[in-house]
Amino acid sequence: MVARPIILLDNGGVMNDNQLCGEQWPPLVGEFFAPRLGGTVSAWADANRMVIQHILERANWLRRTQTSSDYASFQRRYWLDWLGGMAQLVGVSLPSDEECIQLSRQAEDYVTLRVRSAFPGVVEAIQYLHAQGYSLHTASGEASIHLAPCLEVMGVRHCFGQLYGADLLNTFKEGPEYYRQLFADLQVVPADTLVVDDRPDALAWARSFGARTVLVGPSAGVSSGTMCISSLAELPALLQQGIE
Repeated sequence: MVARPIILLDNGGVMNDNQLCGEQWPPLVGEFFAPRLGGTVSAWADANRMVIQHILERANWLRRTQTSSDYASFQRRYWLDWLGGMAQLVGVSLPSDEECIQLSRQAEDYVTLRVRSAFPGVVEAIQYLHAQGYSLHTASGEASIHLAPCLEVMGVRHCFGQLYGADLLNTFKEGPEYYRQLFADLQVVPADTLVVDDRPDALAWARSFGARTVLVGPSAGVSSGTMCISSLAELPALLQQGIE
């Protein structure tokens, strides 16, 4: 591998703890919507837990991605269903669709800027890699508009170049096409990249193009040739050892 591989980092499960993030979201959602639309903070928090659980159920999520013509239409439908589902459970009325979309986006910004869910040692690892001259970009299934405030809260936004997510690539992170689009947009040779993710299937897609890969988490199900670490905090040491 080149001396300074281009590093592509996933967010949830790699930089941020999904469970910790999920625990902090509901009450913050309530803080945002209750004074604007009525209902109580706790009612909105409970509604958020129920609606998100339904939306993120694997079959429901795949159905959404597979039936969306592009990411913009997917995001619009998601925001309307998210807020609409919660409002129905809380028992409040909603403004127009356009106002709902604006409120949903504002709510996500409000919550993201208040969540603290980075894994221990991750911020220091990112700062170290940046200081050592590594080129860092994200390779996430989230949208870039969510990634930017998240990284700002962590104090590492300046360490990253492109914040690749489904919106920038107009491709969901549900197959090899995601990485084909990413490598093409970044104009890099896949073999010069190091993709770090917590999903073995995502790493397999990246490896199919020749990228080097590192799994964060248990090694079960990982393909041959993919290195494993328990935390992103271990990546600097791994790079110092040299990756063949």
